[in-house]
Amino acid sequence: MAPNHDPRDVPRLPRLPAAMLRCMLSSAERDEVLADLESEYRARARARGRIAARVWVWRQALTSLPALARRAWWRGWSGFEARADRLHAGGSMLESWAMDVRYALRRLRTRPTYAGLAVLTLSLGVAGMAAVYGVARPLLLEPLPVRAEEEVVVFWAESAWSETEFVYLRPAMTGFKAVAAYWSQDVTLQMRDGPARLVRGMLASAELFDVLGVRPVIGAGFRAGDDRPGAEPVVVLSHSLWRDLGSDPSIVGKRIDVSGVTRTIVGVMPEGFWFPDPMTRLWLSEAMDPDADAGAYGLIGRMPGGRTIASMTAELDRITALLRERFDYVAGADKTQNPRLTPLREHLIGSVRPALLALLGAMAAVLSIACVNITALMLGQVDARGTELAVRAALGAGRQRLLQQLIVESLAIGILAGLVGALLASIGMRVLVAALPLGALASAVRVDWAVLWAAIAIAMAAATAVALAPGAAIARSDPQVMLTRSRSGGVGGRGGRVEAGLVVAQVALVLLMIAGAVLLIRSVENRRAIDPGLELEGVAVIDVVMPRTTERARRPQVIRDIVEAVRVLPGVEFAAAAQRLPLRGAREYMGLLVEDQPQLERATTVMRVVTPDYFHAMGIRLRSGRGLLETDRIVDAAEGVVVINQALADLYFPGVDPVGRRIAFRRGRWDRIVGVVEDVAEMELSPDPVPARYVLYEQAPFANLAQTIVIRVRPGQDAAAILEPARRAIQAAAPAVAVGELTTLESVFARAIGPALPVMSLLVLLGALGLVLGVVGVYGVVSHFVARRTRDWGIRMALGLAPRRVVALVVRQGGALLAAGIALGLIALLALARFLGSFLYGVGVADARSLIAATAILLAVGLAAALIPALRASRIDPASVLREQ
Repeated sequence: MAPNHDPRDVPRLPRLPAAMLRCMLSSAERDEVLADLESEYRARARARGRIAARVWVWRQALTSLPALARRAWWRGWSGFEARADRLHAGGSMLESWAMDVRYALRRLRTRPTYAGLAVLTLSLGVAGMAAVYGVARPLLLEPLPVRAEEEVVVFWAESAWSETEFVYLRPAMTGFKAVAAYWSQDVTLQMRDGPARLVRGMLASAELFDVLGVRPVIGAGFRAGDDRPGAEPVVVLSHSLWRDLGSDPSIVGKRIDVSGVTRTIVGVMPEGFWFPDPMTRLWLSEAMDPDADAGAYGLIGRMPGGRTIASMTAELDRITALLRERFDYVAGADKTQNPRLTPLREHLIGSVRPALLALLGAMAAVLSIACVNITALMLGQVDARGTELAVRAALGAGRQRLLQQLIVESLAIGILAGLVGALLASIGMRVLVAALPLGALASAVRVDWAVLWAAIAIAMAAATAVALAPGAAIARSDPQVMLTRSRSGGVGGRGGRVEAGLVVAQVALVLLMIAGAVLLIRSVENRRAIDPGLELEGVAVIDVVMPRTTERARRPQVIRDIVEAVRVLPGVEFAAAAQRLPLRGAREYMGLLVEDQPQLERATTVMRVVTPDYFHAMGIRLRSGRGLLETDRIVDAAEGVVVINQALADLYFPGVDPVGRRIAFRRGRWDRIVGVVEDVAEMELSPDPVPARYVLYEQAPFANLAQTIVIRVRPGQDAAAILEPARRAIQAAAPAVAVGELTTLESVFARAIGPALPVMSLLVLLGALGLVLGVVGVYGVVSHFVARRTRDWGIRMALGLAPRRVVALVVRQGGALLAAGIALGLIALLALARFLGSFLYGVGVADARSLIAATAILLAVGLAAALIPALRASRIDPASVLREQ
């Protein structure tokens, strides 16, 4: 039986669904539809209860809204109005917005120059900012994948600590929660029955994951004792490598072959974890031999909670005192000098931080210029539409509707720019990753939807903000005043001070970028002018890694086999191998003994381990004597042979011919100097020579697993073309050897120039983009200046003003804007001198030639942009202007 209700207890129609329907219904049918809905609602409430009636109302509203929205949009877009609506003013809110969108797109279509400049300007600014931010965000803003990263520090003397030193200091480092030794090294991974695969790995002591504060998601990871001599070799996998191996949840306890050593898997790290870079895919426990004194490790430690680096001075003093008591260091490798701790983030990302900040600043400037241009273009459009807006306002158009149309037009520009910018951002990010010196950190950068939507959001926000200035001006204006201004033209019109101020700021930003680009160009040219001592053209470079099981005595033979396999390839002139390649920052110092000079007991020099044709392959010139020969491979226990560079000869054999003299890197065997070669930029690109010596693998104290093959092709051939055939030849000659990076010596030289080169390339591109946008801004403002004063120019020319005087007056207007912007830009450049100085070499921020060049470029292009509307103004017909008025 249906319940009985007092009509007074039946509530009115729920407000929210009624409001939703009211927004979608036109005024002609709104009252009738809502009255019918409320009547039915009351009947259902009396018959079935309030809850059932509310459910019914909500169902009606939600199911009707899509159809109502489609109808309202179609009516607003098509302009069709039903007969009933002609008796009532208004319509749904969606209809008015649809009409305004259609009107805005029609206006943009009829003004392709304005629309194209607006969309292109904003999309370029947004795309660049989104791309740079996408690169900078994971490196500068996101936390590192370690716990409490502010507590983790890296010790000085990176990649120079020996196992002997670590084992000795380990029990004495009580001021730290934990300290670990680590050594990044490419290793070979044998997966299934395929060829050996080169994988970025890390050798570490058992404390590594305790220092980082991260535990595996599968397994337990390293345990105390895993790094003792004789312990079972174990390995921890990255999450990505675990997936490559089949995502087996029971993988702990299984074994894999790493560099020829069978290791037990003891853990899988969490997804997203990386150290020291995202390319590292496995971590190997390394037996810490207390007698191994070769320095290759880095030390990383975790400070107690609440401690800072500044508060660890006493602990560092205690560590250096222990080192001084136990070890006898040679000059240039004394670890008791300048002890320091480096925050983990600075250690991992510090090298690319200045480049990223510079690009972020440049892109922020480009985005600002783009927004300034859009603002100027919009203001110019409002000026150009002054008569139209005045007439529409006088005929009764509401100010709210006029403002709404301007906002819709700016939003249309923003959406179009956002869509175009999203596409450009994905392309720009790939360009940035390829250009910046990110190295292995590049794998942490990826395009995601957040970056793309951020591009659209920035475009929308910028476009909406742009509409506020002209919108506010319209809201404050009186129709009669607007008509009067439109009639009086430039005589009574506003002078465009807002536009002028925006362009001055824009020119300042452009000058800042152009000056920075010119300074970096000069700096890079100064670096390029340094003679590396090598013939860079026509040399291919291939990195290889031998399995760890390769016996030390057999390694020279493996290297010879690889070199011989490459030497016989068509187009190869010389092939050689080197344990360390110049210009890569790698160093291998060895002690130096000079016969009859006992005072040099503690001297050290760089030592290069090479094959006989190394000097020919690298283009290193011989100064005196001879180079290394195949016959020198025969090992003589009493005496070996060595080639030295000119810097070593000048330092230890001044005024005498060193050929025939003897030196040694250890007691027990002397090496006779057989030749002197030109100096080479050994570790980095620098004009300062570094003493160095060259020995053959057979006579060197050791041969590392990682080696570099250098191949000089015949004149006229491309070095890059030999890389793939050489890779196949190496794998055929030594299947267990993994091939790493394939590049050219010219690319190695480009990297050695440092971050200034990629930053220069990108800043030149951004400076050119900023210059184009700046020219657009100057052109737009001067054009608006001419348009506002058209009547004024006509009257003055009718009274006898010469056309060339008109040109001079207009160009002077543009020149004044340029001069003010240049002055502001120079002040900003000097304020940023300290930051820019970190990229420069051989040139100062206040370099007169660079500043004059940047100023001249901007003035020439800016005045040319002002000349175009000036010439147009000089061709005004006074009679036509006066008739129009």
